[in-house]
Amino acid sequence: MSDPGLLPPGAESDRRTPVVVVAGFDGHATAGVDRAAEVLRAAAGTVTIRHDLRGLGEGIVHRTVRTAVHETSEVLELAHGCVSCTLRMDLLPLLCALAARDSVNRIVLALDPAFEAEAVCQAIESVVVSGVVGRVDGPAGRDVRIEAVLTCLDATVWLADATGDQTLAERGLATAEDDRTVAQLAVGQVDFADALVALGDPLDRSRLGAVLARLVPDAPVAWVNDHNDLGAADIDSLLARIPASSRRGRTFDAHAPLLRGQPPLGTDDGVTLIEFAASRPFHPGRLHDALDVLFDGVVTARGRMWLATQPDEVVWLESAGGGLRVGGAGPWLAAMGRAETDVVDPARRAMAALRWDDTFGDRDISLVVLVHDADPTEVRQALHWALVEDDELRLLQYAPELVAQWDDPFGEWHADPCDTGDSTGLPVDGTAGQSKSPRGEAK
Repeated sequence: MSDPGLLPPGAESDRRTPVVVVAGFDGHATAGVDRAAEVLRAAAGTVTIRHDLRGLGEGIVHRTVRTAVHETSEVLELAHGCVSCTLRMDLLPLLCALAARDSVNRIVLALDPAFEAEAVCQAIESVVVSGVVGRVDGPAGRDVRIEAVLTCLDATVWLADATGDQTLAERGLATAEDDRTVAQLAVGQVDFADALVALGDPLDRSRLGAVLARLVPDAPVAWVNDHNDLGAADIDSLLARIPASSRRGRTFDAHAPLLRGQPPLGTDDGVTLIEFAASRPFHPGRLHDALDVLFDGVVTARGRMWLATQPDEVVWLESAGGGLRVGGAGPWLAAMGRAETDVVDPARRAMAALRWDDTFGDRDISLVVLVHDADPTEVRQALHWALVEDDELRLLQYAPELVAQWDDPFGEWHADPCDTGDSTGLPVDGTAGQSKSPRGEAK
C-alpha cells in the first residue's frame, strides 16, 4: 500500500475502494501486466479483474475474477461486441458490486491491450451505471477511486513502436475498422501512467530513459529484465514513489499546461523537448505542408493551435510516431460570451489574462514536440514558416471574411496520413459513443 503521506489530498479519508489500473501493450508488456496483477493479488482483500478481448469480434469476452484463494471465470456474450459495451455492460457494474463488499480492500484491473487506461478511467468517472441491485444509478466513481495507473512497457521495442506508423490492424491486433496506430497506443499508455515498469534489456537504455523522463517526468520507473523478476518490493516501491500531484486517472485537459512536472529541458542522447509558441496564427495550407516535419525522428507532439481560418476555435494537435490527428478543443475565451467565461476554469482565465491581446484576446499557439532523432532547428523553422505573415495578419484583423475563404485542409478536422481513406471518426481509445477530450479525435 502506498505511503499515506504521498497520497493525494483527501485520499486517506476517502471511503471509496481504491483501484489500481495495470496496462501494457503487446510483447513483454502483457506478461508484465499479468505478473503485476499476480503480485498485487497476494495482498489481503485484493481482487483482480481481467477481460480477455481476443474474441470480441465474435461478440465474446472472457472475464476472470481472482483473489489470493479463489477464481471465477465466465464467458460473456455482448450483443454489439465492442470495447465500450464491455465497459458499460460488465466492468463498471462489477466494480460497483465489488466495492460494496466489506471483504474487498483493493481492486486491480489487469487491462487487455485493447483497453486504454485513460478511456477506462474516464468511464469510471462519468458513465452512469444502472441496474445494480441496492444501488442508486450513477458513475462507478462514486464507489471506487483510481489509486494509480501502472503501465508496463516492453523496453526492447517500445521506442520503435512509439515512433512507427503501423496500424493495429496491420500488426494483427485489431480489425480493419480500428484505425488506431501502434504508436498512438504505445505513447498514450505511457503518457497516462503514474508509474512504469520497463521490461527487458533495451539496446539503448539511456535514450529510452531520456524519452520517458520527458514524456512522463513525474512517473517513477522500475527497470526489470524479466517479468518473473518483478516482485512485491518493486511494485510497493513504485506506488510509494508516485507523487501526490500525479494524475491518478484524471482525464486530459486540453487547456492545462503542456509540460507536466519538471521534465529536463536540455538534450540527452539526441532527445529533447521543443517548445514552440507564437502570438499569431498558422496559415492552414502552409501548416498542412509543414506537418511532415513531425513524422520523422519525433516521438510525439501536442498542443493548442490558432488557425487563421478558424478564429473562434481552439484547435488541438497531437501526433504519435507517423500518425497525427487534429480536433477541436472548444472556443477561445475571446470568442465566448460572459455567461460562458464565468464557468471556465479560473486557472485558464488567469493564464489567459497574462497574455491577453487587445485585438485577438487569448488566441495563440502553444506546442510541445518530443524529438529523439530530429533536428530541433528544422522543426522550429518549419513551424515558423507556417505562421501567417504580417500582411496576412493585417488581413485577418481588418478583413476576416476574406481570410475565411482561404483553402483550409483542416476544415473538417484532419488525420494523417492523408491517403488512408475516410477515418472512422473514433477517439484514439476506439470506444465509440464515449465522450472524450479532443486528443486524437478526427472527423
